[in-house]
Amino acid sequence: AYIPMLMDAGGNAGSQTNVSIVRSLSIQELEFRDLPRVMWKEFRVSLLCGLTMAVLNFAKLMLLDQVGTPIALAVSAALLCTVIVSKLLGCVLPMAAKKLGLDPALISSPVVTSVADILSLLIYFLIAGAML
Repeated sequence: AYIPMLMDAGGNAGSQTNVSIVRSLSIQELEFRDLPRVMWKEFRVSLLCGLTMAVLNFAKLMLLDQVGTPIALAVSAALLCTVIVSKLLGCVLPMAAKKLGLDPALISSPVVTSVADILSLLIYFLIAGAML
């Protein structure tokens, strides 16, 4: 029941980052050599965003959905990891495309969203399998 929420959160997080990076690349604000700095910044932002979402999600699952603690922890941990991975993916893919001589806009939101959806499912199933 929580898979659509995880996939949407990952897709949205990755798409938002992707749009910012593609814009910065197009106005030559960023170069490939800036990738470590950009990834560090996006990691910090994704950690704050993901933690906030995970804590609120955990509270919602416990109070409103009344699921067990292990399920609430698994879903919330997957949410945190999904947001982090998706935001990092959203910055790496367009910068890698530019480095390979491709138009970074080709690695636009639909591509990032699709990859983030796949990764969010993998993350969720790995975490749920390990915790439950």
